[in-house]
Amino acid sequence: MLRLKNIKIESNSPAFDIDFKPGITTVILGRNNSGKTPLLRFIAGLPTRTRGSLLLDNEEITLTKPQQRPIALVVQNFVNYPNWSVEQNILSPLRHKGFSTLELKERAHQLACTLGLEGLLSSMPNELSGGQQQRLAIARALAQDARVLLLDEPFVNLDYKLRESITLELRNLFNTKGTTIIYATSNPRDAFAMGDEALLLHEQAKLQSGSILDVYRSPETIEAAEMMSDPGVNIIPTNAKAGERAPLTAVRPEHIYLAREISTHETERFEFKIRGLETSGDETILYGTVANSTWVIRRPSMIEAPIDDTINVFVHKRDLIHFPLKQI
Repeated sequence: MLRLKNIKIESNSPAFDIDFKPGITTVILGRNNSGKTPLLRFIAGLPTRTRGSLLLDNEEITLTKPQQRPIALVVQNFVNYPNWSVEQNILSPLRHKGFSTLELKERAHQLACTLGLEGLLSSMPNELSGGQQQRLAIARALAQDARVLLLDEPFVNLDYKLRESITLELRNLFNTKGTTIIYATSNPRDAFAMGDEALLLHEQAKLQSGSILDVYRSPETIEAAEMMSDPGVNIIPTNAKAGERAPLTAVRPEHIYLAREISTHETERFEFKIRGLETSGDETILYGTVANSTWVIRRPSMIEAPIDDTINVFVHKRDLIHFPLKQI
């Protein structure tokens, strides 16, 4: 168990505690400058303004040097040694650690097979694709047999299809190891693809934590709801008078249905004026307004709808997200 206590990402940030469990992938989700990278650097032992206590299996390691921690870090702008082969890169963390040549070669082959690099052990980094180079950086981190693996937006520079492929490979790999995985991202889709649990950060503070589905289904704040939605949530218009703090209700774009898709039982109806739409073939995003609120609707399949038309859309009452007081 990796335990962080009394963590302050910045000196004026509110303190929080968080546990990261072995064999579990926890996604740290937050926008730019939310505190993801400083928190990972603190765990890795690298220079950062973040302060607090770090315990691994109840052993205090806050002041332990980075190279003495059983922790590996893979960053967005990964670097491989250009003059070393794939095999040499994978084994670089194990140099001078007393392993025999046979043990090193077996380790390199095992990791190369796991990450789809088995035919490339003698290749040089400049001969690899971007995805292969990223997998090489991850293999080098895994070679340390680290008990904690930190991934700081490692796929942000890769194209969508390559990200999808590597995400699946890593998910399968992580499921077979007891390593504590901490994966930082600004993309909620990565959270669902990679994560078992989530830690939401906003303005260097902890918003919420828990299982991915619990955080998605029961966000505690509008910021948490926005963070776990792509596109963001839609605000239900209220009839509050000027100056009043009204209850806030939101709905996710994927939980809004067209008239032909739903019965009217236990639903609320809204008049949606279409301002634009885009389709990717398998889904359509509709942009428009409900009263004075801007809404986005996401529906499967291709939909044709005239711009400036007003249509009826429906929301199941169970899909409405209620917050106690207006927070925006």
